[in-house]
Amino acid sequence: MASSSPSHSYLTHLPLHPSHQGDSEKRVEDDESRVPIHIVTAASQLPVEFLEPSPQSKLVIGFDCEGVDLCRKGTLCVMQLAFPDAVYLVDAIEGGEELIIACKPALESNYITKVIHDCKRDSEALYFQFGIKLNNVVDTQIAYSLIEEQEGRKRLRDDYISFVGLLADPRYCKSYDEKEEVRVLLRQDPKFWRHRPLSEQMVRAAADDVRFLLYIYHQMMEKLNERSLWYLAVRGVLYCRCFCLNSNNFADWPSLPPIPDNLNADGSDPKEEILSVLDIPQGKMGLVIGKRGATILSIKQSCNAEILTGGPKGPPDKVFIIGPVKEVRKAEAMIRGRILDI
Repeated sequence: MASSSPSHSYLTHLPLHPSHQGDSEKRVEDDESRVPIHIVTAASQLPVEFLEPSPQSKLVIGFDCEGVDLCRKGTLCVMQLAFPDAVYLVDAIEGGEELIIACKPALESNYITKVIHDCKRDSEALYFQFGIKLNNVVDTQIAYSLIEEQEGRKRLRDDYISFVGLLADPRYCKSYDEKEEVRVLLRQDPKFWRHRPLSEQMVRAAADDVRFLLYIYHQMMEKLNERSLWYLAVRGVLYCRCFCLNSNNFADWPSLPPIPDNLNADGSDPKEEILSVLDIPQGKMGLVIGKRGATILSIKQSCNAEILTGGPKGPPDKVFIIGPVKEVRKAEAMIRGRILDI
């Protein structure tokens, strides 16, 4: 099989947090933050501490996946890993299932924190295609909303910021020029990420999706209080499970973190959160969504819970609800009412 690696190497700028660089005024694009991009087609090219997680060498890495129609049935093409000293592009097309399975211990490990923006479809693809239960994520989409709430800026539970929007926020990322040409290519060629060998444009686009994540992670962790950190952990577990339906109610998945004793003691009264999956009878989803989404928007505005449908990627007959138990039950009742409404 031909190698996907270009004949020359690539470097990218990896923004350094002040705690790592010693000077908070250094530009994100400083030459001193340049790190190599490694294209990986065999597990032996990955760091040992990643392949063999241990409590003695805990890691925090940026993480993302690229693919064609990425979901349970789509194709995972590239898995990006951002370390403080390098970016690794794990080529699932050239390396095949064996390479992705070699990453399974790391992706399921409690000793490796995976920083990602919107983990739901990535988790779904990993679970249904490779049997991997993505675990111990810090989802920057969730963290952003928790910080907004902490600072008194209320948002709907599923009014989440896009990754481009996050990168444009000067509180979290000092410098980023979105490459619109890649977005245009993806619209023109939905199989963009399947092409081999990886072009320079593909390499840089893939690296761009993870190279800022560690910097953003440190910025966010400084802002989150203990209550928000617990919600971040709980929602990370629930979002990883979200589209990964199985027959045993996630009994073999990592458990939800318990409410810390100090949060119960200080009177902040955190609420247990759950994931509920509703089966929608055939032909009834339109009643749930309503004309131009008006019905489901009204339900969302009435409940402090996130309500998701499978959309074009599926599953087409399910509604997923995440939030505090009382709010989830309220949303369930409203959705069932719409199904019965004639």
